[in-house]
Amino acid sequence: MKTFKDLIRRYQLGSLLVLAVLLVVVLPLALDIFRLNLIGKYLTYAFVAIGLVMVWGYGGVLSLGQGVFFGLGGYAMAMFLKLEASDPVTTKIQSTPGIPDFMDWNQITELPAFWLPFKSLPLSLIAVVAVPTLLAWIISYAMFKRRVGGVYFAIITQAVALILTVLIIGQQGYTGGVNGMTDLKTVLGWDTRTDSAKYILYYLCVALLLASIVLCRWIQTSKAGTLLLAMRDKEDRVRFSGYDVANFRIFTFCLAAALSGIGGALFSLQVGFMSPSFVGIVPSIEMVIYAAVGGRMSLVGAVYGALLVNAGKTYFSESFPDLWLFLMAGLFIGVTMAFPMGLAGLWESQVVPRWNRLRAGRAAAKAATASAPSPAVSPAPAAVPAKSSAAESQDPTLPPGVSGQQA
Repeated sequence: MKTFKDLIRRYQLGSLLVLAVLLVVVLPLALDIFRLNLIGKYLTYAFVAIGLVMVWGYGGVLSLGQGVFFGLGGYAMAMFLKLEASDPVTTKIQSTPGIPDFMDWNQITELPAFWLPFKSLPLSLIAVVAVPTLLAWIISYAMFKRRVGGVYFAIITQAVALILTVLIIGQQGYTGGVNGMTDLKTVLGWDTRTDSAKYILYYLCVALLLASIVLCRWIQTSKAGTLLLAMRDKEDRVRFSGYDVANFRIFTFCLAAALSGIGGALFSLQVGFMSPSFVGIVPSIEMVIYAAVGGRMSLVGAVYGALLVNAGKTYFSESFPDLWLFLMAGLFIGVTMAFPMGLAGLWESQVVPRWNRLRAGRAAAKAATASAPSPAVSPAPAAVPAKSSAAESQDPTLPPGVSGQQA
């Protein structure tokens, strides 16, 4: 038990345990399957948010193109699901049975070569992580080895997001175009649209998210995490100490891309489609907002930020369909102005000090009570001399010294 407590204290996993109880126990019991499926969708964005905590909060490099890696992971899984849904029996009414419907609409008569590996689920799962990581390595190696960072790196990642969006939309016959890939129903014959499947996918998403947080927290507490913080604050000093700053940043950026790809794959599984609307500049900036609202230095806070922003978007769009964009903008501006360090900063600056003062006050009161001397035993009262019978028979109406008998 002591070792477990030391582990929690060392890696600061108390907040993670609270989050796990909320996601595993509270929300499934409190929400119906429709709302729980929405929460599962929000949690897929949290993978991107915790990746941004690593690359932006700890690495000091802001990326405005994380939607690229989210979309690549989502498309890798969607390609496998689309091929499974496009078997010759299901697509027998097409001109070319056995290929996705959007290919048939665009007069493509043969499955392209780069689609063939996605007939295998293991290869598709590898591609979910490998493809975003490979692209992230190419971008980061080209930029960080030339010491390109700051606002220039943010603009370049935005440009990559725009380029990939245009590419996906332009290659409609191979990617589904602006409509994306839809009608994703089964995984190896398992129907993902049933309530039981939605529960399983939700818990799978939660398990992978918690494991990702533990992995990132382990990196933060290691030597690499210390160097990331040092590079963020004093890059030249770390470089002069003999460390290759570029390699550490490349590793962190590739880690964030891999996490984003996992989130995209889970999104395709739970929602049942993937489109270029999740790849472009706007969703990439929204993903940065998740990390900013939750706290760009807190992994758990980033999850709460993703949940809060997306829940607010759903509530405002349902309740105020004409004003919800303005309300969301007000939420972003208000949170960033009132709490520059996000929800995690609010917790650390307001809640934790008050809680510590309350605990210190209770401990001081308890110590004072324990150290106070016990009250002394009061002496027995002195005996009162007995009155004489004459005094007892004294009539208050007679003069002193005269008893009632004398009268």
